Amino acid sequence: MEAKHQLHTDNKDALSFITEEIGFTVLGGINANHLDRMRVTLKIEVLNRKYPDFMQNEELAGIAIRANVDLYHDVQVEKLIRRTADKLEIGTTHLYSSIAQLTEQLEKHRLHIIEKEKDHKPKSKALTEGERQAAESFLKSETLHAATLKLITTSGIVGEENNCLIMWYVYTSRKLNRPLHIISFGSSGTGKSHLQEKVAELIPDEDKIEITSLTQNAFYYFGTDELGHKLILIEDLDGALSALYPIRELQSKQRISKTLTIKDSKGNTRTIHLKVQGPVSVAGCTTQEQVYEDNANRSFLIYLDESKEQDEKVMQYQRLLSAGKINFTQESNARILLQNVQRLLKPVRVINPYAEYLQLPCEVFKPRRTNAHYLAFIEAVTFYHQYQRKEEVNEETGEVYIESNIEDIEITNRLMKEILLRKSDELNKATRTYFEYLKAWLKSEEKISFTLAEARKALNVTHGSQKRYMSILLQEYYMKKTKTKEGYVYEVSSYEDYKNIKQSVENALDNTLLQLKEQETKKNLKEAATVQRSNTVHQVNEPPKAAVIKVNRAKNGQFTQKQTIQP
Repeated sequence: MEAKHQLHTDNKDALSFITEEIGFTVLGGINANHLDRMRVTLKIEVLNRKYPDFMQNEELAGIAIRANVDLYHDVQVEKLIRRTADKLEIGTTHLYSSIAQLTEQLEKHRLHIIEKEKDHKPKSKALTEGERQAAESFLKSETLHAATLKLITTSGIVGEENNCLIMWYVYTSRKLNRPLHIISFGSSGTGKSHLQEKVAELIPDEDKIEITSLTQNAFYYFGTDELGHKLILIEDLDGALSALYPIRELQSKQRISKTLTIKDSKGNTRTIHLKVQGPVSVAGCTTQEQVYEDNANRSFLIYLDESKEQDEKVMQYQRLLSAGKINFTQESNARILLQNVQRLLKPVRVINPYAEYLQLPCEVFKPRRTNAHYLAFIEAVTFYHQYQRKEEVNEETGEVYIESNIEDIEITNRLMKEILLRKSDELNKATRTYFEYLKAWLKSEEKISFTLAEARKALNVTHGSQKRYMSILLQEYYMKKTKTKEGYVYEVSSYEDYKNIKQSVENALDNTLLQLKEQETKKNLKEAATVQRSNTVHQVNEPPKAAVIKVNRAKNGQFTQKQTIQP
């Protein structure tokens, strides 16, 4: 092909291809995701044609064909050629040749785009010796959990300590065979996406995929192993409504597959099978808890701190930022160190020898799935502390593993109390928050009954939000509604329901942990006593050590003492 018959790609949204007689413009560029088709929008016009003098420039500019066509579909291409040849009055032979050349050039361009995207994909960073030593020293710290929280705070995250640590361990679990998932809930403007983004900055770029919007089939067109052990960050679940089903399948089965029928270049129909392997860890944000219930059941649910104290912390950070008093170098160094720490974590199996003794609070809804999440979180904590755990080897299989200890369970229980409390409460977080504020207000005012107008004014809530909360509370019998001459008044059915649930959850976790500690103490004392008895028996049964006198025979036959040795 001549050099001038080349595809011009300076404008990616209007690719041009020009032959001696015909000019093609590919409007909107080309989709590089579907190699089984070549659907484009073409503008076709004749070049260098002599028109009669009576035709004006405006008429000449309008002589062009615009069509949406799949260049791999023979029937569509033939129809386009006949239509173009008829309207533009040119020969079909040259059209066939030109479109064939255009198709070949577009194929090369698309493959170039794909290769370019591969080159731009983040690759694992090679750590320097200094970076490796710093990260390894940090992982071997005796107070790794506390040190991690301190470094996360230094990286620029304000408040939300508990939620940050939960996110950190969930994100770390992407390297396990059973990764965890997390959904952040909160009102609009509370910083859900910001928190998710800031904690995700602590994860290496090569281990995460950040998504703003998803189509229904988007996940099926990833490479077979492209998602394996990746962290998938969805900025807003509202932008992924159509993709929720494949997301759930990736979470549960750790793989997705789809069968499609396509037409080849000859117009024949054939079947292809798309398969994408996990496992993946999925994180997302939303304001709508009920809409995503199926996905929420597969995830840890965290609720952002919307208290006035947290508001003040965030605003103070904003003030310092505006005043130029934030140390960006310190924040960057903290992020880089935590990223390198993640890079040093290597795949290893985790065994929890205490798993059969752990019990969840009986109030927890859907206990089977919650129990699996609880145990998996303990494994994630142990996995992160792998540099502090002794590696064991299974003599039968040769597999290397590490074991969870009581400290891992203690960390998990401390972080899980709020999550398990939410999974034990019939009310969603927003309704529960409103209900608790309402009860506190009634107690402070020493009121038994109230009207909606009184409560709305005192609690500073909108009419729509209050109507939604009260509907749930009445439906679940947390409130009583009575009609009077002045209108409807409301009463709280029980002031102790939430306190009782909270106490039950805390007692269940604390008592189990206390029993494990007592058993561990008894076990250690028993082992120490056994070792002591063994040493005592060994000393009693050992024969007395006799003094040995070594002598030398003199040349004259007399014996002389050389030295005395006590063996």
